[in-house]
Amino acid sequence: MRVEIRGVERLSFRERQVVALKEMGRSTDEIAAALSLAPATVSTLLNRARSKGYQVVIVLEGDPLGLSAADDLDAGGSAGQGEGETR
Repeated sequence: MRVEIRGVERLSFRERQVVALKEMGRSTDEIAAALSLAPATVSTLLNRARSKGYQVVIVLEGDPLGLSAADDLDAGGSAGQGEGETR
């Protein structure tokens, strides 16, 4: 699994730093301390980044959720059907 920030090219370097830390679950105060900024500055940077429209996307490699096996069963008509159930 990896995380991508799409639209990152529209963000300044500082906005990228703040967005990355925020998306990793850090609080505004933690980000401020880590980057030697005031919490209000972190909030401003986050708001600017949001207005520029970035997207955070989780890319799952392979089939970690086991969904392709469910597709195979579904194609055979037996997945998710109990006795007497119809589709």
